[in-house]
Amino acid sequence: MTAASSTPAVDLDGRTALVTGAASGIGEAVALALAGAGAKVHAVDRDAAGLERLGAVAGMQPHVVDLSDLDALGGLPTDVDVLVNNAGIQHVSPIEDFPVERFDLILDLMLRAPFRLVRQSLPHMYDRGWGRVVNVSSVHGLRASAYKAAYVSAKHGLEGLSKVVALEGGPKGVTSNCLNPAYVRTPLVEKQVADQARSHGISEDEVLETVMLEPVAVKRLVEPAEVAELALFLCGPASASVNGSAFTMDGGWTAH
Repeated sequence: MTAASSTPAVDLDGRTALVTGAASGIGEAVALALAGAGAKVHAVDRDAAGLERLGAVAGMQPHVVDLSDLDALGGLPTDVDVLVNNAGIQHVSPIEDFPVERFDLILDLMLRAPFRLVRQSLPHMYDRGWGRVVNVSSVHGLRASAYKAAYVSAKHGLEGLSKVVALEGGPKGVTSNCLNPAYVRTPLVEKQVADQARSHGISEDEVLETVMLEPVAVKRLVEPAEVAELALFLCGPASASVNGSAFTMDGGWTAH
């Protein structure tokens, strides 16, 4: 019998990455995973205190930027080989009461900013004949939920943008894919749990069981490190032909 071959390790030595929303949650986990694989990582967030923690990590370069300020994006590095669009916020409200300015803000941050970052990063990737665009979407990029008009719209738009980048970039060595987790144990989700517990007068455990995890077959929150491992896979040798895909990590939500 011959020994089974092991999966090649992801080696990003000599590569440069840019990760948005990197100060906490999924973004922090992805930034650490990429740095651990040898990449130089530009960690972008508006949270200066969160980025300060990352600044102590070898190969990590913090950039305090509000990504909803679209004009500020041109000042970020463009010589990146791996772009991870992750930054996001949430607002829950019926459409008739949804603040227009909040809707616009969410689309600026979660769709227009990724477009601009992709647009300014692709020339470098094309020049090198290699690039990876990883868009942290959501189960809400594939399924809608009531009261989340802006978030669902932005994530659905990100799915479409990712596929167009995949078609244009594929022949030039650049792949583009989406990660689609259900609820992840992040500060954003933990705040939603606390807010819903207060508004419904129930415990946080009940919010998880009866609201957030109700459509999920695997009754647990996704951990940020799990999403980071999938992002790292998309930068490795085993994913060379993976392009234009959406990777569900939703415990079976979209199996319905």
